[in-house]
Amino acid sequence: MIIGLCGTIAAGKGAILDHLKSRGFKNLTFSDEIREEARKRNIEISRENLQMLGTEMRTNHGRGILAKKLLEKVNEGENVIVDGVRNVAEIEELRKRKDFFLISIDAPQKLRFHRILERKKDNDLGTWEEFIKRDDVDNGIIGDEKGQQNFKCMELSDFAIYNDSDIGTLSERINEIMKDIQSLSGK
Repeated sequence: MIIGLCGTIAAGKGAILDHLKSRGFKNLTFSDEIREEARKRNIEISRENLQMLGTEMRTNHGRGILAKKLLEKVNEGENVIVDGVRNVAEIEELRKRKDFFLISIDAPQKLRFHRILERKKDNDLGTWEEFIKRDDVDNGIIGDEKGQQNFKCMELSDFAIYNDSDIGTLSERINEIMKDIQSLSGK
């Protein structure tokens, strides 16, 4: 089974990822594919550089290239979570597998900004203005179809979570979705 994760920055994708990894899921990420390419080219690894490189890879090799690369790493019968689905063509490629399900996650914008400040992971998003600009790029408000398309991907999800509460509530919601997925997939 392959579970794809899409959603807005700091909405809780990492918490879902951790939850599913604790249930034995193997983790594959689109950004790791792009990081691997960046290392080959000696490109500094930053959020902006990875976004530009991902767009370039989609332009040069087809918009589903990152999904194709990830699917090559999935063994038959393996439970995998694919993190960072950000382009509609990636979903189209992943949907070629009958055991693929897409979960989207969102949260209020101000809450997501505060989460970023708390985790101090995204150094380039330290001000509200920087956050809004990056959020617009991620969500496809700025850019083209070869770039980030979070909002369009979220519209195509099989399951959606609005994460405006605590981690316990989020875990309960993930467990409910996994029961639904197991029922649909017969596993």
